[in-house]
Amino acid sequence: ALRGDTSELRYRRARITGIADYDQELILGNRSRSGAPGVNFLTPVRIPGSDTAVLVNRGWVYSPDAATPPDESWREQDTVSFEGYVDILAAGEAAPQNDRRPRLVPRATYASVAARLPYPVAGTYLVALLPEDSARTGIPARVALPEVTDEGPHLGYAFQWFIFATIAFVGAGIALRQGSPAGR
Repeated sequence: ALRGDTSELRYRRARITGIADYDQELILGNRSRSGAPGVNFLTPVRIPGSDTAVLVNRGWVYSPDAATPPDESWREQDTVSFEGYVDILAAGEAAPQNDRRPRLVPRATYASVAARLPYPVAGTYLVALLPEDSARTGIPARVALPEVTDEGPHLGYAFQWFIFATIAFVGAGIALRQGSPAGR
C-alpha cells in the first residue's frame, strides 16, 4: 500500500535493476498505439535483498482484441535494467479477475495488481523508456514521455479577473455618482 505523499515521485526519472518475473507478468488491456489495439506488459522486477517487487511497464505490443497477451517472444533478459519515469498505481478497488485471462488487468490500480501477485508490490511503478540512441527491435514499443504541462492559463485568468474587477469598481462609481444629489 502507498504510505505518505508520493506525488513528488511522479514523473521523476529512475532506474531499476533486478530479476524480471515473467511468469507473474500482468497484461494491461485496452491500450492503443496509432489507432491499433494492443496491450502493455506490467512486469514485476524482483530486487535482490527486497521482498517487494516493483512493476515495470515495459510497453505496448499489438493484440487484435486488446486483451490477449502475445506469445513469449516479447520477453527480454531475466536480469534487467530499465530506465524511465516513476508513476503511481491508481487507488481503487480490485477489478474482478477473468478466469480465462487471469493476468489481464483492465486498469492499473494498486488493489488489482496486489491481488494478482503472490508477493508484495510497490505502490509506484516504472514506465520504461528506450535510450534516445536506441533502435532495438524485438522489445515492446515503449510508452512515450508524458507531455510537459505548462502553468496553464493562469495569467490569462488573472488578467480577465482584473478587468472584471476594474469594470465593477468603475461601474459602481458611476452608479453612485449618478444616484447622488451632486451627480444630478
